[in-house]
Formats: sequence, C-alpha cells, structure tokens
Amino acid sequence: MTTLPLTQHSSLDQWLEHLETLHPSAIDLGLERIRQVYQRLNLNPKYLTISVAGTNGKGSSCALLDAIVRSAGYRTGVYTSPHLIDFNERIRIQGEKASDKAIVEQFERVEKARGDVSLTYFEFATLAALCLFDQSNLDVVILEAGLGGRLDAVNIVDADAVLFTSIDLDHTDWLGDTRDDIAFEKAHLMRQGRPAICADPVPPKSLRDYADKVGADLWLFGRDYNYSGDRLQWAYGGREQRRSSLAYPALRGANQLLNAAGVLAVLESLHPRLAIPQQAVRIGLAQVELAGRFQVLPGQPVTVLDVAHNLHAVAALRQNLDGMGRRLFPHTHAVVGLYKDKAIDAILAEIASRIDYWYCANTSGPRQLSGAELAQHVQQYAKIDAELGPGVVRSFELPTEAFSAAQDRAAVNDRILVFGSFTVVGPILKHLGRASG
Repeated sequence: MTTLPLTQHSSLDQWLEHLETLHPSAIDLGLERIRQVYQRLNLNPKYLTISVAGTNGKGSSCALLDAIVRSAGYRTGVYTSPHLIDFNERIRIQGEKASDKAIVEQFERVEKARGDVSLTYFEFATLAALCLFDQSNLDVVILEAGLGGRLDAVNIVDADAVLFTSIDLDHTDWLGDTRDDIAFEKAHLMRQGRPAICADPVPPKSLRDYADKVGADLWLFGRDYNYSGDRLQWAYGGREQRRSSLAYPALRGANQLLNAAGVLAVLESLHPRLAIPQQAVRIGLAQVELAGRFQVLPGQPVTVLDVAHNLHAVAALRQNLDGMGRRLFPHTHAVVGLYKDKAIDAILAEIASRIDYWYCANTSGPRQLSGAELAQHVQQYAKIDAELGPGVVRSFELPTEAFSAAQDRAAVNDRILVFGSFTVVGPILKHLGRASG
C-alpha cells in the first residue's frame, strides 16, 4: 500500500492505487459529493463542451469529434473511459495523452480540495481532467459519460451540446432493464435550450419525453438529419447544412457512418459558434484513429481486436466479421474475456457460428470472470466438428497466454479475433507493441 500523504512528486501509479482505496465501492452513482468538490475547485471553463453518452459508439464518436474539430484549427481536450493500456489515454489535449506529471499535479489539486469528501476512482479522475482542461487554453472539450448520465460524474458540467449514440441494454443492474429505463438515465445530460443529438435510429420514448420536459433542442436521426452514400462516398444532410462527396471514416465497422453523421449533426447544431469548414471534415474523417474498435492488424494470420462486450456491440462485430468475407478464412480463433455481469449466453449465441476455436481468458477487477468459468458457458455454443480436433475450447489465466496459444494453433490463412473486455484487449495490444493512441 502507498504511504500517505501523496504529493506531485509521487508517481502516477501511486496515485492510482490511492484512488482505488478512497471510496468503499467502485460505483456509487450520485452528484452531491463530486459537485461539492467541483465547487471548491472554483474552475472557470471558457470552452465549449460536448458530452457524449450511449451504450456503444461513444469512443468512436469522441474520436471523430476530436479529429474534425482539431482539423479546423481549434484546441481540444477529450475525456474518455476506460483505458486500454495506460490511464493517460483517458485525458487527451490536442490529440496527445496527458503526461504523468500533468495528471499527478491535478490529482494533488483535487486531493487538497476534497478534504473529507469521499470520491470514487471515476469521480476523482473526472475532476482531475476538468482541472487540466481549465488551465490548458482550450476551445472545445469532449466528455464521454461513464455510467448512464443522470447521476454520472460528467453531469456536473452543463454541456453546450449532447450526443447520444446507440441506446441498448447494458449495466442493467444500475440503469434498468429496458431501453426506456436506460434512455431516461442518459437523457439527464440534456439542458434547456441546448442541442441534443440522438444518433440511435429508434430513439426510446423516454428520451424524447425528457427533451420535451426540459426544453432541449432534440435532433433525431431520420427527421432532423440523415446520410446517404454509395460504395465510394457519402453525404450528410442536416437542418440547414449539406456536406457531400465525403470519404468514409478511417475507423472500420458498419456503424461508423451512423456515428459520423451524429458527429456532423452536433457540429451543425453548434454553428456558428463552432465553424467547421468542409476541408476539416474531410481531413478529420481520413485521419481519425481509435485502438480496439474493429482494429484489423496487418500480417498473417489476420488479427482483429474489438472491445465489443455487450450484445449490441457483439452483433455489430459479427456483421463486421462477415463483411471481411467468411470464405476467406478457413478458421477463426477467438480470444475472449467478459465480465460476469454481462449477458454472457446471449453474447456467445450471437457470435458462436463465426468462431471455430475459443481461448477464454480471465478478466480483472471487481466484476471479473475466470477463463475457466467462461469456458463452461462457451461449451454450450462451440461447434461440434470432428475435423476441428481436440481443444476447441480452452481457458487461460492471462489474456496474453490465450493469445499466444491462438497464434500457435492458427494457420497462416486463418483469422484471430480478440474481443470482449478492455482488460483483455488492452494487454494483448500492449503485448503486440501497439500504441493505444
């Protein structure tokens, strides 16, 4: 354990260990504690704020927003979670991860301000990010909501615009077990008179009702904005703006065009306060990068990494795998790890027909599930085929061990898929020497 008190001369790892011990539970939804400390910090943000919430597509949408806005010459800050490899990924300024020194300085600032107020890891990190943004002379800050919205730490900020990506079932123990319940929680990021863009093609009624209740300016996909395209290019059409002859986003995946259209709607809703020329859109779409989102690595066998860890995301992953051409790869080897509170059987049933060999790895953290336990679930869905031979389903403690076993067994023309929890995909990215951003 770290000996207190910590200072700006303490290491980032020491501070992160400290954050994990501050509060009796990892998740404790509510704004009273964090708002109290936020007020003590006396921050005075002068930048535009865009909050992003949803079940899937948040990270991609934040990356798209950041790439386009920076291409237009604005200074940006981005706060996202969780991270794949390094905590520093969560806080970015001008596209670069914040340094250990910069983060530790803000941790010390938050620690002094909180006094005897207990904060969760996510609350403490959120305040540190806001402190760093406040002193970095930024034009635009993009905040990814963590869990829900109504009681999420990000909701202490009155965003100038909100983007809702997909809304589906996840974190049902905290947010409710229907799309309407979950949308109601996320909807509380809206503010009176300010734009709220919903990129979900089937917006839950509770989201629309809450927009009416608070007087938010709700933009709906298919009503207020849309997109069209062919194999070569696509076009965006909004309330007043039209953007044509656009290249497809550099991010792979079937849902990225829906994410990109939602992003352009956000930018239109903030015009003229935020002026984004067509060339900035083109450059941003071409240069955007985000690790672990249907990331296809070069070489043989082909390796695909995706942090799909709920049913909606895994359904999109299955569609994306099919788009690669099912007949091109004799066998698919899947390295997978999931948390115990996920809809494990539904997830496995969704994608099992695309997988031949399974390498189940432990996840980490309070919701961890062992590879052996996951393998028991997988046995129900794994293919029964004598040609596949023995060991179709195996379990491992470490994700890197599971990945090495997949590499050993995979033929040069096969495909290796790594999917599930960030705590599985991240270590394998690091093992491969791949940067997380």
